[in-house]
Amino acid sequence: MKIKEIYKKAKSLQKTIVFPEAAFSDRTIEAVKIIKKKKLAKVILIGDESALILRDKELASFQILNPKTFEHQDQIVKCLYEKRKAKGMSKEEAEKLALDPYYFATLLVETGYADGMVAGAEASTANTVKPALQIIKAKKKGGVVSSCFLVYGKNKFLNGKSLVIADCGVLPNPSADELNEIAQSSVATFESLGLVDPRVAFLSYSTHGSASGESITKVSEACKKFRKETGVCCDGDIQFDAAMVKTVAKQKCPDSPLEGDANILIYPDLNAGNICYKTIQYIGGLNAIGPILQGLNKPVNDLSRGCSVMDIVTITAVTALQAQKED
Repeated sequence: MKIKEIYKKAKSLQKTIVFPEAAFSDRTIEAVKIIKKKKLAKVILIGDESALILRDKELASFQILNPKTFEHQDQIVKCLYEKRKAKGMSKEEAEKLALDPYYFATLLVETGYADGMVAGAEASTANTVKPALQIIKAKKKGGVVSSCFLVYGKNKFLNGKSLVIADCGVLPNPSADELNEIAQSSVATFESLGLVDPRVAFLSYSTHGSASGESITKVSEACKKFRKETGVCCDGDIQFDAAMVKTVAKQKCPDSPLEGDANILIYPDLNAGNICYKTIQYIGGLNAIGPILQGLNKPVNDLSRGCSVMDIVTITAVTALQAQKED
């Protein structure tokens, strides 16, 4: 997969993406200029219009919304209050919280003023995920919201293949049922990006019971549930090399349906997923775009605080493709 294909699809959709960090993120400002130039999406910036234009005259051509002066703020506040009143939030608390750029941007997505949101370049994942969980919520009651990364780049090992890897940013220690949901969401993300033939590896330090332990049992159970519910090609418990290297697969698990050619990797816990994606990115020299949030009713996506300007551009295109899937 070439990233240009994702850009081309995003350009054809012209979705509206909101950026809550515009007022305090130089990388976001540089990214939205590129997004506009490439016509990847329509852009909403959150902040004080005068201050933003004074900072950069090019921003005069962008739509800028200020939570303090937004003409439909009553609708925004009402939405937040209705979502959170059962949890004890008062109308006054809703009015105050709706001024927060992350909450305001999330509410714009929920109420239809924007199709998706991109944030996280300047704050931790919690700043993005918490409002999304409280306002947009999971697709199904009690459902799992997780994250994945799109991994791609020039690398002899991948040989042009793209990977989706999960969960690397949200759930610390998912159960077997949650791993199953993470895998199903990852397949949905994989396909929303135009990728085909999902092949899912539930990773472990064991291959087909070569070792024993609680985490191995969990991974194996998750794979069985996933296979039964989806019919998608999968295997687990399985080690990374057995899942990704054909010659190793022939030695360790010759009966594996993956045949050493997995393209969706499900990690047993957040420690493994987070450490591995950063290792892939920095030592492997590959692009790791995300965290892409999965399982929400509408697309809200996070960024690593170490992200580049082009990472922001690319995840914006990914968000547009996710918004298409929600139509």
